[in-house]
Amino acid sequence: MPRGLFVTGTDTGVGKTVVAASLLHRYRAGRLLRYWKPIQTGVESDDDTADVARLAGCDERELFRHGVRLPRPVSPHLAARLSGCTIDTDELLEAYCRESHDARWIVEGAGGVLVPINDRETMADLMLRLGLPVVVVARTALGTINHTLLTVEALRLRELTVAGVVMVGRQDADACEAIERYGRVAILGQMPTLTPLTCSALAAWAPQLDPADRLLEYFV
Repeated sequence: MPRGLFVTGTDTGVGKTVVAASLLHRYRAGRLLRYWKPIQTGVESDDDTADVARLAGCDERELFRHGVRLPRPVSPHLAARLSGCTIDTDELLEAYCRESHDARWIVEGAGGVLVPINDRETMADLMLRLGLPVVVVARTALGTINHTLLTVEALRLRELTVAGVVMVGRQDADACEAIERYGRVAILGQMPTLTPLTCSALAAWAPQLDPADRLLEYFV
């Protein structure tokens, strides 16, 4: 059974890609980690795989480039419909399962937990089929407590393991305390807005991610 983590978010644009790159910096020593973005929309302006390659200083073996790539920065089901196709999660899983299981995986979702993929499935269904524990990325902004607790609850209702939460943005100790208390979930780190956002800046911050090594068990 493949091991690793699935990175999701409370919304789109919250920092999932940067957190995925920071996980590579934090845990690649002594093991092969591979990054995978199964579904990417808005490819005319966004390429998360290229961003992770740059921000984590990846070599090619750390990147699994197979996946659905669609124009228009909208929900996967709508991007597929506008492109005249349907996203087939069976094909995505078959490609994933053909890859070496010696690696540990960092898989990044598109949008949030319940974003539709096709007429039957949401991103949560893909998470279930992959069977990986989930890291939730949330922005420190008004409403983040509610958004994060709803995301954690949706994951647990589907019997998915929530490995922890990473906050991105300004420091907010009160929000972190509330999320830990009411969500019964660990805050793995509070990532500031890095300016400029570079590989070296992210590598310098990465040791502050998961200082208690809670995630290490998913990479051994």
